[in-house]
Amino acid sequence: MNTKQKAVFIDKDGTLIVDVPYNVDLKRIVLSDHCLTGLKKLQDQGYLLVIISNQSGVARGYFPEEALSAVEQQLNTMLLKEGIRLDGFYYCPHYPEGSVEQYTIECDCRKPEPGMLLKAAIDLGIDLASSWMIGDILNDVEAGNRAGCKSILIDNGNETEWLKGNVRIPTAQVKSIDEAADYILNQNDR
Repeated sequence: MNTKQKAVFIDKDGTLIVDVPYNVDLKRIVLSDHCLTGLKKLQDQGYLLVIISNQSGVARGYFPEEALSAVEQQLNTMLLKEGIRLDGFYYCPHYPEGSVEQYTIECDCRKPEPGMLLKAAIDLGIDLASSWMIGDILNDVEAGNRAGCKSILIDNGNETEWLKGNVRIPTAQVKSIDEAADYILNQNDR
């Protein structure tokens, strides 16, 4: 019998790492406070850990798409030092108002669209109904909800628009990935 995996999809900038806009400088990548314990707990409970990130800097011409491979490797290295393994790294390089023509499109992967989560679910055999999306803005919440996941908003001051709507309501609102992990794991205990 082929059973599907449960996953936690994690926004990168402002959630997993400190938000430095359009950053691909590896020296400036810093893990957010209060994330390592939670990530380890989730991994230990069988959740796949998958990054889901909008990277409009590619479409804006701030850095080449190839630079994201080094960012992924840096995150893997940083987390592996703590005993945490990333199971996937998905990004959207598109932005309709960008300056690099091949990336200036409307797509189904740029959050709040759910495309990256849906692709990861196919690639990694993920059961979306058993999975969670954690992010620092409501576009992350919407992407998770639209994909069929439950969602958690990390309220760290990064959300500035607060555009409401039924698909933009998080399952929970917390202050860190560690708190999000505790919330997720407490739901499983019920």
